[in-house]
Amino acid sequence: MKIRFIVNPISGTGKHRGIEAVIEEYTNFEYDAVFTNNSGDATRLSQIAVDEKIDVVIAVGGDGTVNECAKAIIGSKTALGVIPCGSGNGFAFHFGMKKDITKAILQLNSCTISVIDSCTANNIPFVNVSGIGFDAHIAHLFSDLKERGFLNYLKLIKNEIFTYKAKDYKLNYNGKSKEVKANLIAFANASQYGNDFCIAPKANASDGLIDFVIVKEMPKWKIPFILYQVSKGKVHLSKYVEIIQTNEMIINSKNNIIHLDGEPLECKNLITIKVKPKTLKVFMPYGEK
Repeated sequence: MKIRFIVNPISGTGKHRGIEAVIEEYTNFEYDAVFTNNSGDATRLSQIAVDEKIDVVIAVGGDGTVNECAKAIIGSKTALGVIPCGSGNGFAFHFGMKKDITKAILQLNSCTISVIDSCTANNIPFVNVSGIGFDAHIAHLFSDLKERGFLNYLKLIKNEIFTYKAKDYKLNYNGKSKEVKANLIAFANASQYGNDFCIAPKANASDGLIDFVIVKEMPKWKIPFILYQVSKGKVHLSKYVEIIQTNEMIINSKNNIIHLDGEPLECKNLITIKVKPKTLKVFMPYGEK
């Protein structure tokens, strides 16, 4: 088996530093490593790996790096793995990868290949958790920060969450139409944003469905309780949260900022989100939790 590590040297808070030596010491497979320099490099390098029939591409970075790699790997015979070095690492943690880099690299020696779903929003791929509303607002602000890391992400949430106003959305799915006023709507293929912030506790990345998590308008004093439930994987128990599982949804909104796997994106008023069943091979240790 041939593995190629694609390393994003500016992801997260620098956990990747010195990773080549750790890979060399603990990896049992034939491998090589390449580094990104600019946005889009991970997609280009992953496409080269696919063309060269590399068995596994390991994204060394966060969910943004995972997303870039996945864009080239979806639908191919190459599998995608992750060494979590970003600010959130939701995709990696959903599948049971360790937070410690050395332990995560050791896990690669016992990983197996399985096949999961991928998704699209207006035909743009995503594989973990995406959304519109407050989480997209935070992703947009976070992308402009010079200093990354989970603590800075939390600071943004703290600064913005009590002034953010819920937005109106019209949802169409399964022949139904529904209007909601929501703080956010997450499109979840997997379960968490990262760092155990679990927005879709029941999400299964291989069930052919997307979990649309609607966090409705609520009194501001209720917000800390919702955040606590997210951190404990129990947000689905809140009366302010509705989860719709479906394979496709169209969202109509004047709010034109979404995020795909944590990366902000401007879009049109109509957003079509679809699942693409069994289109991505993943190289992970235990399967889903």
